[in-house]
Amino acid sequence: MKHVLIVEDEKKLADILIAYLNKDQFEVTHFESGSNVVDWVKMNQPNIILLDLMLPDINGKDLCKEIRTFSMVPIIMVTAMIDEIDRLIGLELGADDYVCKPFSPKEVVARVKAVLRRSEGDSVEGEIFDAFEVNDQTYSIKLHQDRLDLTPVEFRLLKMFLKSPGRVFNRDQILDNIFEDGRIVLDRTVDTHVKNLRHKLKTASPEHDYIRSVYGIGYSFEV
Repeated sequence: MKHVLIVEDEKKLADILIAYLNKDQFEVTHFESGSNVVDWVKMNQPNIILLDLMLPDINGKDLCKEIRTFSMVPIIMVTAMIDEIDRLIGLELGADDYVCKPFSPKEVVARVKAVLRRSEGDSVEGEIFDAFEVNDQTYSIKLHQDRLDLTPVEFRLLKMFLKSPGRVFNRDQILDNIFEDGRIVLDRTVDTHVKNLRHKLKTASPEHDYIRSVYGIGYSFEV
C-alpha cells in the first residue's frame, strides 16, 4: 500500500480525503498542523504528501522548502489561494503539483496517482510516451507511427513537453522554449499554440488528453 501524508488543518476536509484515498487502497496519515511533520517524514518516508499552504503554525511553502532539504518525496500543495505568484513560488520550492480549493476528492486521488506514476516511472506512462517519435533532422514528430502535421512552433512546443512529462510550465518558460529569436510575444499567443497542438493530438489519439491546463500557471503534459 502506498502511504499518503495529509497535512491539513480542516479536519472535515481531511476526513473526506482520507475516506476516498482509503477506498483506493492508500494508507493515510493526517497532521492538522505542521509542527511535527518534518521529523515524521524523516522517520516514516511517505510515498507522497498532500500539503496545505495555509497552516495555523507554519507556512506550507516554508514546510515544503524544509522537506526538500532532505527528501524528494512528491508533494502536492493544496490551497485556496489563487494568486499566480504564490502558486509559482510554491512550484519553484519543489512542489510537484497543485490542487485548488474547492476541489473534487476524486480529482485529488487522480492527481495523487498521476504524480506517483511520474515519480516512480510507471510502465504504462513509459508506453504512452514511447508512442512519440521525434526527428530533429526533419523537424517532425510521429504519434503511433503517423506523422503529426505540426508548425515549427508546435514542433518545439511538443518536444519541450515530451522532454519533461508532468512538469508544469508557465507561459514565460514556454515562450522561452518555442520562440528562439527572443521576439516579444503576448502571453495569450501561448494559449493559442497550445490549443492548436491539443486539437492535433486529440485528432491523432482521441483516447488521450495529453495537455493539462494548470489554472493560474500554465500547462503540463500528462498521461
